[in-house]
Amino acid sequence: MTMKVPFAIPECEAEEIQEVTDVIRSGWLTTASRCAQFEKNFAEYVGAKHALAVNSATAALHLGLEALGTKAGDKVLVPTFTFTATAEVVRYLGAEPVFVDCDRETFCITRKEIEKAANIEKSGNDAGISLKTIIPVHFGGHPCEMDSILAYAEDAGLRVMEDAAHAIPTRYKGRLIGVFGDVTCFSFYANKTMTTGEGGMLCTDNDEIAARVKVMRLHGINRDVWDRFSTGAAWEYDVVAPGFKYNMPDLNAALGIHQLKKVEFFREKRERIAKIYYEEFGDIPGLILPRISCDMKDHSWYIYNVLIDRERTRRGLGRDEFIAELTKRNIGTSVHYRPLHRMTYYKTRYNLTPEMFPNAEWIFEKCVSIPMFSAMTDLQLKYVIESVKKILS
Repeated sequence: MTMKVPFAIPECEAEEIQEVTDVIRSGWLTTASRCAQFEKNFAEYVGAKHALAVNSATAALHLGLEALGTKAGDKVLVPTFTFTATAEVVRYLGAEPVFVDCDRETFCITRKEIEKAANIEKSGNDAGISLKTIIPVHFGGHPCEMDSILAYAEDAGLRVMEDAAHAIPTRYKGRLIGVFGDVTCFSFYANKTMTTGEGGMLCTDNDEIAARVKVMRLHGINRDVWDRFSTGAAWEYDVVAPGFKYNMPDLNAALGIHQLKKVEFFREKRERIAKIYYEEFGDIPGLILPRISCDMKDHSWYIYNVLIDRERTRRGLGRDEFIAELTKRNIGTSVHYRPLHRMTYYKTRYNLTPEMFPNAEWIFEKCVSIPMFSAMTDLQLKYVIESVKKILS
């Protein structure tokens, strides 16, 4: 049996198609009533006072840090084992990322690793006084240990902005991610558990942060575009700060409204795939499966990240050879992630070496993400399982 299995594809049905069609026919494609409805629904879903839609999670992270008052010279604790957006938004504001190693089991940062990085920073010239914020990433949809991270942040006088790009819907101790930190930022990229094509959401319970983000996401203008251009509206507006072009169009929000209604169903389908992977792959030498410290139902299962231990595989197969074999069989894969301390910009600017991040290095040398998406058919799932077993047998 030969077929093509993509790494991920979105699951969009008739409701999404109809809603997007309705937006096109309405003649108003940019930010308006659908965006407002999506924000309202999302805030109610995660239990946040405010939810503000933007055009990417990167935009949400940038706006969140800006609203927290981040300025040039400030330092922000970020994981090295994450996508580049988590750190690049720090640099947008002239601040400096302080890289934190991850936990070898969950791939998330922990209080232990945060303290280690902070203590090294405090031994420098500024004694750590420039440390302002922690950005924990709920890696792959696994929740960080927020109680201990928040306790450390309170003791150290730091703000917390959660990078929840992988974490819709993720729960920590039974409660949806979205309101633990000062700010929480979500992604609705095309391969996420729910999608708006491109898009993001910033959640907060802080009125001042919400007000700042609302203004800054659209050029620093003090009125919504719908409020200015709808029939009978006054034309006047003011620019109160040099803002950004980060608003979410109604076309994207239309997708989000219906995707949000089905996000728990999508997560359940992903969990089913994860359970089957665990059952089928449990006894394969050299294949290390994701180790979780939460209940399976609290995990979003955005990705299923396995490790290939060359020293234990029967054929001495490493990660890159494993990927090549899957590619030959038309099975999509990805690597989440090449750590940021290995990226030329950060490595050079901050004099980073692999030895400084042993856990991230251990994971990176072995990790590969195999297909995980809610639209995956049983035949596709069977083909992936049979292929992995054949490659590693």
